[in-house]
Amino acid sequence: MAFVNLKNKEIQAKIVYYGPGRGGKTTNLEYIFKKFGARINSEMVTVKTHGDRTLFFDFLPFEIGLINGYEIKVQLYTVPGQVKYDATRRLVLRGVDGIVFVADAMAVRREKNIQALKNLHENLTNYKKSIFKIPLALQYNKMDLLDQGISVLPVEALEKDLNSQLKAPSFPASALAGTNVVATLKKIISMTVASIKRDLK
Repeated sequence: MAFVNLKNKEIQAKIVYYGPGRGGKTTNLEYIFKKFGARINSEMVTVKTHGDRTLFFDFLPFEIGLINGYEIKVQLYTVPGQVKYDATRRLVLRGVDGIVFVADAMAVRREKNIQALKNLHENLTNYKKSIFKIPLALQYNKMDLLDQGISVLPVEALEKDLNSQLKAPSFPASALAGTNVVATLKKIISMTVASIKRDLK
């Protein structure tokens, strides 16, 4: 459940970018941070773990309006992608309100995507949350590599692997070029806000 700050009349929603290592979670957040500097009222904080890192910052989506007279503040987080940092990933998921699963569209990463999604499912279960009920958007990142002759899974294959049961909104994307980064963010924010509104009723 989102954190409600009565003093500041603010609802803090936590959105976590999850997925396999080197899949583009950090690149997503860096693109958002650069593009929406004016809406970000905090530094981007980087917590370095050996060979990987966790990032987070506060994001103020303007066009949402108020919920029950409260302003919405969104906190965006990434998790380390590598399996050995599972304890950190689990910690970052605590209190999560919405998730963007960033899949790596490179054909060689197919198995890593499936493992990371399974891991997300397990880690959510620890917090008595269901992957089928939490606001979730999928992003198929690195689609631009096709132009460089790198073997990329077609969207149909990614949908079959990752989304046949979840039926979540999904976006073919390039975090590096910014393709569908904002569309993914807008979608997960609107789903998360709708879910918070339902919870507050």
